[in-house]
Order: sequence, then C-alpha cells, then structure tokens
Amino acid sequence: MHDIIDTAVAAGTFKTLAAAVTAAGLVPTLKGAGPFTVFAPNDAAFAKLPAGTVDSLLKDLPKLAAILKYHVVAGKVMAADVMTMDGKTAATVNGAPLKISTAGGVKLNADVNVIATDIECTNGVIHVIDAVLLPA
Repeated sequence: MHDIIDTAVAAGTFKTLAAAVTAAGLVPTLKGAGPFTVFAPNDAAFAKLPAGTVDSLLKDLPKLAAILKYHVVAGKVMAADVMTMDGKTAATVNGAPLKISTAGGVKLNADVNVIATDIECTNGVIHVIDAVLLPA
C-alpha cells in the first residue's frame, strides 16, 4: 500500500490531478501522515472543464491550491461513513463545506458523482469523482 500521491500516480488516471497538486506545492502535505480523505477528479473530470481552465489555474497557484484543498477532508472517511451523511456537509481543508447527498448514489454539491470508493492508502483514502469541485 502507498500514500495518496503514489497511489494516484500509479493508477494512471489522475495525471492532471498529479500535475496540479505538484504545481500547487501540495505533494508534501498529501504524502504526510494524514489521515486524509481525497475526492479525486480523474483525467476525464478535468477534461470536462472549459477549454483553457487548467492552464489558467496552473498560472494562478493560490486559486489552484484553494480548489485542490476543496477536494480534501481531514480524517479517513470511508464510503460506509459517507452513506450516513445524507444531507450533511463535510468541512474541507480549504474551509468551505462540501454538501453530501446519498439519494441514487453519492453526490457532492448535488452534481458531482462519486464513481469509485475506498481506495485505501497508508495515509488515508481516495474516492474518485467525475467532475472537478469548485468552491462557491
């Protein structure tokens, strides 16, 4: 078992996320002790953003870091735990709340689907999502 960063890189479907985390300087944090829960957008999720969005974020590192921190919750929250949180919010590392719905599958902020769960890592867990979460 590897840490969150090495697990995501090894999966091969998080190249954009890995590049963004590296650019924002968050690798040491996500390789740290944790535990962390990461709602990780895969490469297809980043591809849904309007053209040029990723490039512009890579040039605005504070904004990029804020968006990335919105995908991280302190602690290890497994899928079974998330299923008990319908209608509640989770506090993200960025400070903004993440709304959770479990009707018809787990959704974050009403429109982002959790498509794979409980990828365990030495310092937390990854849940894969189908879109990039943007803080309000």
